[in-house]
Amino acid sequence: MKREIFTEEHEIFRDAFRKFLEKEVLPHQEEWLQAGIVTRDIWKKTGEQGFVAPWLPEEYGGVGADFLYSAIEIEEMARIAESGFNLSLHGEIVVPYIETFGNEQQKAKWLPGCASGDIITAVAMSEPDAGSDLQAIKTTATKDGDAYVINGQKTFISNGILNDLVIVATMTDPKAEPRYTGMSLIIVEDGTPGYNKVRKLDKMGARSQDTAELFFEDCRVPKENLLGPEEGQGFIQLMQKLQQERLVIAITAMASMWAVLDATKQYCQERSAFGKPIIKFQNTRFKLVEMYTTAEICQTFCDRLLVEHVKGTDVVTETSMAKYFFTEEAKKIVDQCLQFFGGYGYMDEYPISRAYRDIRATTIVGGSTEIMKEIIGRSLGM
Repeated sequence: MKREIFTEEHEIFRDAFRKFLEKEVLPHQEEWLQAGIVTRDIWKKTGEQGFVAPWLPEEYGGVGADFLYSAIEIEEMARIAESGFNLSLHGEIVVPYIETFGNEQQKAKWLPGCASGDIITAVAMSEPDAGSDLQAIKTTATKDGDAYVINGQKTFISNGILNDLVIVATMTDPKAEPRYTGMSLIIVEDGTPGYNKVRKLDKMGARSQDTAELFFEDCRVPKENLLGPEEGQGFIQLMQKLQQERLVIAITAMASMWAVLDATKQYCQERSAFGKPIIKFQNTRFKLVEMYTTAEICQTFCDRLLVEHVKGTDVVTETSMAKYFFTEEAKKIVDQCLQFFGGYGYMDEYPISRAYRDIRATTIVGGSTEIMKEIIGRSLGM
């Protein structure tokens, strides 16, 4: 479909980023899959080309681009099914916390490295007994002189092994009422005593993405690492950034739909059964038509949200709708497309197998489908 939201400059950027991925990422995907982690040098190479957090102001190492450039990167990464190199988590989800809520000293210290690829970031929210319900977190940060002492455990943390700094959701006042008013975000640098990257987790999909468990044992960090002017702002800060986080996941699901559909259509044109290409069977054509129609409709909604988000419009409800609906539809589409591949679809040498594994997490991460529906329902007065 023709997408009018992108200018000629956007498309020039897309072409440059696509060529970069073909040269620097595609040749290494199998290697990263086998290792269960991407190499640090890809972050540095990406930063050197200005592709890490391009929206950052020039004073912090970015180029001051709009979010549509980030959307292009997300789409192109999904096009090649690269789920291990978690560029969007770093650039479009974690770094914005520092840029928005950090003071000038924090920004000057960390943002240039975030843009160059020298600093890889993560955000630690989930715990063994606290996922979607963030108010249930047990990690504490106790003030002790000029420092915070952090104790607790985090799990399912993307970029958990590679990160050079992690933004940790903690309770600075566990007795606060309501409880969310006692939550704060604190930045912890790799190498800080008591900050331990305990275990890289084995997952169904996104196998080259380093998802890990983190432990904080009497981890002492300077009080200057508190994100924001005062304690108790953590929950509000997280809520303010959820619109973009959910949009990132929705764009990923949307682009994955197109990539899988186009690959499946090509396969159905080349694969024969009973003496003719399987795309000549009515069931195959009708199913593909249904899925392409779904993708077209979803893309229209996605592009509308992109425009509104760039303008700064509050579309939290709509992005929650997109996150839930796109990920659920993408899951259905990938499942149906794998069926057309038959036994070959079950083989890891075919990209559809990897897509099937990877897409499953999208209905869970960033807030599950059920949580999205709760949020939408409340916003509609239900």
